[in-house]
Amino acid sequence: MFANVVVANRGEIACRIFRTARRLGLRTIALHTPADRGALFTREADQAIEIGEGAAGYLDPEAILAAAKRAGAQCLHPGYGFLSENAEFAEACAKAGIVFVGPPPHAMRAMGLKSEAKAAMAKAGAPVVPGYHGAEQGAAFLKARAGEIGYPVLIKAIAGGGGRGMRRVDEPDAFEAALESAQREGKSAFGDARVLIEKYILSPRHIEVQVFGDSHGNVVHLRERDCSLQRRHQKVIEETPAPGLPEDTRAAMCAAAVTAAKTVGYVGGGTVEFIVDASRGLGPDCFYFLEMNTRLQVEHPVTEAILGLDLVEWQLRVAAGEPLPLKQEQIRAQGAAVEARLCAEDPENGFLPSPGRLVALSFPRAAQGLRIDAGVAEGDAVTPFYDSMIAKLIVHAPTREQAFERLNAALLGSIVIGPKTNIAFLSALLTAPVVREGVHDTGFIDAHLAELGAAPRGFEPAAALAAATALWRARVGAATDARDPWLIDDGFELGGRRRTPFAVRIDGKPETLVAVSEGGQTRILFRDGRTVAADEGAVVRLVAGGAYGLSHGRQCFVELVDPLSVKVDDDEASGDLVAPMHGRLIALFVAEGEAVKQGARLAVVEAMKMEHALTAPHDGIVRGVSAKAGDSVQQGQRLMSVAAE
Repeated sequence: MFANVVVANRGEIACRIFRTARRLGLRTIALHTPADRGALFTREADQAIEIGEGAAGYLDPEAILAAAKRAGAQCLHPGYGFLSENAEFAEACAKAGIVFVGPPPHAMRAMGLKSEAKAAMAKAGAPVVPGYHGAEQGAAFLKARAGEIGYPVLIKAIAGGGGRGMRRVDEPDAFEAALESAQREGKSAFGDARVLIEKYILSPRHIEVQVFGDSHGNVVHLRERDCSLQRRHQKVIEETPAPGLPEDTRAAMCAAAVTAAKTVGYVGGGTVEFIVDASRGLGPDCFYFLEMNTRLQVEHPVTEAILGLDLVEWQLRVAAGEPLPLKQEQIRAQGAAVEARLCAEDPENGFLPSPGRLVALSFPRAAQGLRIDAGVAEGDAVTPFYDSMIAKLIVHAPTREQAFERLNAALLGSIVIGPKTNIAFLSALLTAPVVREGVHDTGFIDAHLAELGAAPRGFEPAAALAAATALWRARVGAATDARDPWLIDDGFELGGRRRTPFAVRIDGKPETLVAVSEGGQTRILFRDGRTVAADEGAVVRLVAGGAYGLSHGRQCFVELVDPLSVKVDDDEASGDLVAPMHGRLIALFVAEGEAVKQGARLAVVEAMKMEHALTAPHDGIVRGVSAKAGDSVQQGQRLMSVAAE
């Protein structure tokens, strides 16, 4: 075994690798960019080394290897993402005398590009989805191939994974814009703009098989995971075993995964992914090879849970030249496990990233099979530069129903204040009847966003009243004498019942509340008379300028205001376009003085693996362009205006 390990990654995966490394007695070394200075994973490592001059330092092989060599690293774990599937980087590690904890470069090359992997699997007799996987990349040529395949089609970047560079196209007129977007994202995320075109399966289930190989020729599978609950090809909830999957299909799929790994001489941990055509049933002839991820996956904890294994330990032992710890017949599964990705995003506002400082962060006590893999702690900032995930919550239970119940309870018992989160959305997903029955497909979320609460619905009333009550008590408590009838802001009434209207802003929007005092007790109500059931479990955090309220997984921010100082925001009327989030302006389609029509795409802002297009609010002339492609932008920053003609 190694004496130390350097992790060329960040966040929760770095923390998770360090946990296993410490247990095995390895010294832990963290690499971090200036943007991650002081982050949780750097605090948990035995040594932290800063690399790069910006947020992209994790993609700088030379800086990473130079730092690893200075630290005397014996092995390097790439985590997932960044350089984890980069064969050239793995070769550079070997030349530097550092063991790369991952598959050999030849296996990464064979499976790293989806087009080549599909060709190899087809040659080996594995079923693949009909499509075009060739080298020609001209837009007109690809559009013609899409027409031959038949819409809907899926445009996919040939490199990488995680849903990046993937676009569904339902009709020919939308093809060019989708192709351009997929190519741009593929280039940005993986350094490769090439794509392939596939037939889009209308009722797909996404099921993947965890495989492991060693340098002694052994390959095993570690059962399957169902990752069908996705939004825009990004996994949201993962589970094992796959619900409703017949045993003969499971056996055929796992056998195909082992064959795929053996075909390329695979060593280490990897995931073979399949698409199952649920419209044809779940029989052993209804699945197709999708791709192979030559790295550890975000959802690996559910596999660890049902098998009682540590896959990072397996990775380190295999990288050290040891044989696999278990043979296939020794691997036994028990119960069911499910994982949810808790993210700093706002489902009610198009899932926009929600970076910011974590004013409060706590989770239920780890019990009844609950595991928390977090990459941040209370007081840390969720930055706009990387993935929006705050933590993964994993539950292992005897049955799927129990696992879902316990995970839902754990989510609603989590306290995350500061950034908006997807807790309420995840809870709605876990309790949706179709999901509970296990008959959903990958299109379920996108087809039911409103029912899942992922649509504008105003603030959470119970959270707002809890926060307003705390603010009111703090203000009255600060008065010289809270019983003084001559307080300026007190609506004193001789009848004994005192009603005091006061103005607030809830998530930036004006609202009027009323404090009703009677018999020594004060209640805060909405002035319009609407009734709201109190939430005894609501959480409040007072901060400078206001208070956060959290109820039923939904958060709002309340601030007391002087009603005479309220200012009308006329940005929309003026035609100003502002950055909807902290991030990077990755595309600018217009120039100063250009005439545009309402709805025209003007620019694209990217943050936390999400693109957001800015469109013209009305016909007009572009004025005051204040940024260029590649610039970092701040949430609310004015980028340009569209002046009405």
